[in-house]
Amino acid sequence: MTKPQLFTAVFFALLLFLLYQIALMFRPFLFPIIWAALLAHLTFPLHVRLTTFVRGNEIVSASCLTLLVLALVVIPISIMGVLLAREASTAEQTIREWVSSGALHTLPEQLSTWPVIGGLLQRLSRSVLLTPDSLEQGLLSAATFLSRFFIDQVGDLLKNAFLLVTDFFLMLFALFFLFKDGKQWLASLQEVIPLDASHKQRIVDRMDQTIRAVVKGMGLTAIVQGLVAGLAYGLLGVPFPVVLTAVTVLLAPLPFGGTALVWGPVVFYFFLVGPLWKALVMLGWGIGVVSMIDQFLRPWLIGQGAQIPVFFLVFSVLGGLALYGLIGLFVGPVLVSLLMTIIQIYREEYQNADTGTPTSPPTPS
Repeated sequence: MTKPQLFTAVFFALLLFLLYQIALMFRPFLFPIIWAALLAHLTFPLHVRLTTFVRGNEIVSASCLTLLVLALVVIPISIMGVLLAREASTAEQTIREWVSSGALHTLPEQLSTWPVIGGLLQRLSRSVLLTPDSLEQGLLSAATFLSRFFIDQVGDLLKNAFLLVTDFFLMLFALFFLFKDGKQWLASLQEVIPLDASHKQRIVDRMDQTIRAVVKGMGLTAIVQGLVAGLAYGLLGVPFPVVLTAVTVLLAPLPFGGTALVWGPVVFYFFLVGPLWKALVMLGWGIGVVSMIDQFLRPWLIGQGAQIPVFFLVFSVLGGLALYGLIGLFVGPVLVSLLMTIIQIYREEYQNADTGTPTSPPTPS
């Protein structure tokens, strides 16, 4: 082995060792840093405008935007947690009062007024040996469970407040420096990557395009689904429609369940308290409108912007969610998009070079 080869081997061995050790050190803080990077990337144009407005003082701009994120995250989450805990207890009390009034014993009469559906439900209840008394006990147990679940979740949040607050402030800390120095860090990183400048720019552009497409697709789809479902909640007279709408928006990005985790219990609620036509309307609206929006709007928005086939898009979202948690909804499509870009660069530069094929078609004269 020559001296330059020995130097190269030792250098890259040392480099890989240091990168591995640094990865281990940063691993506990990976998700706060990723969230900070995502927020910084999406709001960086606002940082540029604000920096210009404050006469080029990036520290002032970064501080203002970091405080803005603090206010926009902490205040809504705190209010939502208190409302959910309070209204879960109210819902439990409402169900107990409704059951105590003996409404379940009149349920067979109500079902008999619906010849087809009512008869089907009556036969179904007889086949599983459901009686008004057993249904009452089941409803009371379910109401107590749901109430305690929401209250316990809020309690767990309070118990783990130290870890949550630590991660959140680590994210804000990283966000501040990404605003302040992120542009210089990205430029330095691009310099050491051993690729042509045009290739590096294509990778950066593709990553930017994919992140914006995924955020736009997830965010707009969730908002539209929440508003459409909230319209039904309001018109049908569902208790706590505003809170249910907010929860629908929060759960909409989940690939399994999603909005059905909210409008499904609403259907069950109307089936119990009546009138039955409201349960049928909510069921039809949930399946035919709210869920269908997710099936068409999200793949169209993300696929069109990120230029990822629907097959790979679906599995990148599911795989990212399974591997990374909530942040995987964004990380999965970005990784697939970057891989597609790198494969395209390889085909253009190396495969075509080996076959003598030009990288681009000749321009007609």
